[in-house]
Amino acid sequence: MSTIEKALAKNKKTKAIENQSEEPESEAFGQETQSVGVSAQAKISDEKPESTNDYSDVNSVSANDEIRLDLDSLSAKGMVDNSAERRLINEEYRAIKRKILSNAFGPLSKTLDRSNVVMVTSSKPGEGKTFTAVNLALSIASEQDKTVLLVDADVLRPNVMKTLGSRNREGLIEYLLGEKQNISDVMLSTNIPKLKLIAAGKSHHLSNELLASEVMRATVDEFSTRYKDRIVIIDTPPLLGINETSVLANLAGQAIVVCEEGRSKIHDIKNSVSHLNPEMAIGFVVNKSLRQDNGPGYYGYYYGSNGS
Repeated sequence: MSTIEKALAKNKKTKAIENQSEEPESEAFGQETQSVGVSAQAKISDEKPESTNDYSDVNSVSANDEIRLDLDSLSAKGMVDNSAERRLINEEYRAIKRKILSNAFGPLSKTLDRSNVVMVTSSKPGEGKTFTAVNLALSIASEQDKTVLLVDADVLRPNVMKTLGSRNREGLIEYLLGEKQNISDVMLSTNIPKLKLIAAGKSHHLSNELLASEVMRATVDEFSTRYKDRIVIIDTPPLLGINETSVLANLAGQAIVVCEEGRSKIHDIKNSVSHLNPEMAIGFVVNKSLRQDNGPGYYGYYYGSNGS
């Protein structure tokens, strides 16, 4: 049984346990996989990205302005926060990020190219990849000795800024087109000191070629090497049917494939993984939203290491 199949099988088992208990506990599901059962007290449902290609205001806001994130609003929507309360969503992403940080800075980092660059993707739209990427970035930003750069490279359907409750900005595409001379011109500071953002920017018919350019490769190299304490999270398009994602897979050392239990098909997931660089460290997050009538959303995520 593959790592993917083990993760999905374990998620079904955990779901049955949750139905018998109001406070499900975390369980390990095999030596290859770490699991954290989650019942996040959240009102947010699994992310269903909407196209945000309305760029009418893209030039009206300076990229260098600090983005003031409404942290209380994000917390109320079920996102990771830095509160003293031990919320399950916070514990969930603590478990997920530990493996990523270990791959990025531990012994395995010597065998990975750009080990601190992590792409977050899925097989198809709407499986929760941006929700996962944003929460992962928020969680890593609470580390004492790490910083994080969150890049929206889903240039076809950008959703990072919207998920964070902010407006669109000039970003990656403007830089790759040469409209911005320095990457710092599109790098956004936030009121979370260790979190910086790069928006996707405007749409462009040559987005594939721009992402495959030497400028993009050199930029990711700079992201990876300039700051030794930095993790780079790249929210990419889904893997199936979109060429941009395969291009980006050659630039990252780690990949997180987000799957939705009950929706993602094993065949699609395996097909998706075949588009990734086989030298990458590949992990899986099984995302499931269990809806209750007029109640909070419940989520379960599973991170499985797959170094092969």
